[in-house]
Amino acid sequence: MRLLVVGGGGREHAIIKKLKENPEVTEIFALPGNGGIAADAECVDIGAKDIDKIVDFAVDNKIDFAVVAPDDPLVLGCVDRLEEKGVPVFGPTKAAARIEGSKAFSKDLMKKHGIPTADYRIFDDPDDALDHLKTCKYPTVVKADGLALGKGVVIAENREEAEKAVRAAMIDRVFGDSGKEIVIEEFLSGPEVSVLAFTDGVHIAPMVSSMDHKRALDGDKGLNTGGMGTIAPNPYYTPEVAKRCMDEIFLPTLKAMREEGSPFKGCLYFGLMITAEGPKVIEYNCRFGDPETQVVLPLLKTDLLTVMKACREGTLDKIEVEFSRESACCVIVASEGYPVSYKKGYEIKVGDLDPDARIFYAGASIKDGKTVTSGGRVLGVTCTATDLKTAIDRAYSQVEKVSFENAYYRKDIGKRALAAN
Repeated sequence: MRLLVVGGGGREHAIIKKLKENPEVTEIFALPGNGGIAADAECVDIGAKDIDKIVDFAVDNKIDFAVVAPDDPLVLGCVDRLEEKGVPVFGPTKAAARIEGSKAFSKDLMKKHGIPTADYRIFDDPDDALDHLKTCKYPTVVKADGLALGKGVVIAENREEAEKAVRAAMIDRVFGDSGKEIVIEEFLSGPEVSVLAFTDGVHIAPMVSSMDHKRALDGDKGLNTGGMGTIAPNPYYTPEVAKRCMDEIFLPTLKAMREEGSPFKGCLYFGLMITAEGPKVIEYNCRFGDPETQVVLPLLKTDLLTVMKACREGTLDKIEVEFSRESACCVIVASEGYPVSYKKGYEIKVGDLDPDARIFYAGASIKDGKTVTSGGRVLGVTCTATDLKTAIDRAYSQVEKVSFENAYYRKDIGKRALAAN
């Protein structure tokens, strides 16, 4: 089979490595891929948002199955366009991808269908939003409505910070059209849990829970990033919490999307907060999380392509989606200065890794035959083990074998999870 994976980060590398395990897969094309992915797939210089070129490539190259991984092409309708041309695709339609593409849509969906989430107000006028801030409890959360590269959410500790966030989004338009509407919502407290789930629109198969580490520096300090590391499973996601999530959040969300006329097929990401009142939804994503995918997929025992086909065909209940009972840890190695400014073009050197260690490349390219840095988050190193502490220790032992000038990584990935056990 000839496969196509849209995207070019660590998430896509993890997906490609897992798809390669299927013996029927003969070729995988990554659009655009990256210098590290090039070892596992043929990279094609077509951007993830260039929908016309993606569709033309899929048709011209007789692609048997496609995976659209990033949020932008999903929200732009890449799945719809490929399916119209007869290319089978894993991923939600444009209408279903609104669950991430518009925070206003997702919040109204939850309110209408009784799905637990933070109290909120939606604004399309900056003066109304600024006036509302006078009555808010702090901290409060200000969110740009649309996609903003993971930077559209501000936790404001006081009114001054909240006003700054509102003006940046709605008046200065730092997020473009994504900030013409905003959501101002109640700040929730408690442990955060990420749960990715396979779904065919009716049936759902949650993956192993995970814990992301968003802050750039040790001790959860510094700026928010796309993620500096992950562990799985998340110790706060107990069997009791999992049952409540299934009954109160997961199945009601799928039912709500069907009732809205946009059934969700693909990978639905639930960003959860385990509050004193129980689990609540912080956010939905319409795709695999990054870097959560880098700890979750290595634990998947069932063939990924088989699961993806079942999601598309509505037969997820006909297969058993099985995960290892092991633990996993991923440590992201970034360029110093990320997420603000950093230098690129340094050669990435990798020593002799243990056989079970995995490297997923994100910000890497090929220059003069060498793999060099080309982004802020350069790569992730993932290891698994029978217990979490061993998985963490293994991951850090392998990180020490990776080097490039200005390399930086957090030294405390998994520390909070170990303390919770």
